[in-house]
Amino acid sequence: MRLTKKMVMEVAHHEGIIRQAYKDSVGIWTWSVGITSASGHFVERYIDKPASLERCLEVWVWLLQKYADDVEVAFTRPLSEAQKAAALSFHWNTGAINRATWVDDFNKGNSKDAYKNIMNWRSPSEIIPRREDERDLFFEGTWVGSGTMTEYTRLTSNYTPVWSSARKINVDGILDDLL
Repeated sequence: MRLTKKMVMEVAHHEGIIRQAYKDSVGIWTWSVGITSASGHFVERYIDKPASLERCLEVWVWLLQKYADDVEVAFTRPLSEAQKAAALSFHWNTGAINRATWVDDFNKGNSKDAYKNIMNWRSPSEIIPRREDERDLFFEGTWVGSGTMTEYTRLTSNYTPVWSSARKINVDGILDDLL
């Protein structure tokens, strides 16, 4: 599946970005838009060494394409651009496109159950608004991505994000260059 700017902006809307390596909620070194070294990109190189926004997004889009390929394989029915974007956002967040019952339901033509079962993925509770947005995009075509995402600009001495350092940034132009 070819990524479109609109699809990438939709996923970006739900994500945060940190330009240097940080420890996630379970202590795993992470960088950029939730990227860990398990991705094949060694993120520890960014400890105390912030990367440019362009580099952060370049690596993220490269990995996002791999997730898009997984989405394409998971669905046996044709998908609209909105459906691809919603499924890609879900998969980037959960990594579970191949085991989600809502995908099976949709593939079998049971959209009513698929609509309901996408909401089974609601933990932690803070994720519920994102899941509702993905559901509404997949089944109703309601886009929310606008080319902005949240950047966290500071870390604690333990390398965890300072949540109050959040600021909205526009990534629209950078994505033009990357896509």
